[in-house]
Amino acid sequence: MKILIMGLPGAGKTWLAERLVKEIPNCAWFNADVIRNAANDWDFSPEGRVRQAQRMKTFADFEVAQSRAVICDFVAPTQAARAEFGADKVIWIDTIQEGRFEDTNKMFQPPNNVDLRITEHVLESDVAAIAHDISATAIRKQMRDQGKL
Repeated sequence: MKILIMGLPGAGKTWLAERLVKEIPNCAWFNADVIRNAANDWDFSPEGRVRQAQRMKTFADFEVAQSRAVICDFVAPTQAARAEFGADKVIWIDTIQEGRFEDTNKMFQPPNNVDLRITEHVLESDVAAIAHDISATAIRKQMRDQGKL
């Protein structure tokens, strides 16, 4: 299962991702800043954003092929970037009205479809419940894929 945690810079994506990965069995995590740094690609144009989504997708798809869940946290500011990534589950961290980068604020398109929209900062005590929901969704998806549902 590919999980996208998206939202404006500073909304809390990485905070949630680093906690969820500890709660979801057999789960990998990729952070956009780490991946951008490894690629040495600091292009934040619309094309650069899609290219970053493609990179994140490549890492995520590898993990899924190994029968692991994967969390990727990145801004994914446009519908095109989100479509390119192709998440199974989208969590929108919608806790701030503006991020720290004006260009990102201008290009950010609120998503049309999300599985979970978080509008307040998450408490440590909420993380296990979110992880449980994700794990249950992953089990149902696996069973459907195997024709058992």
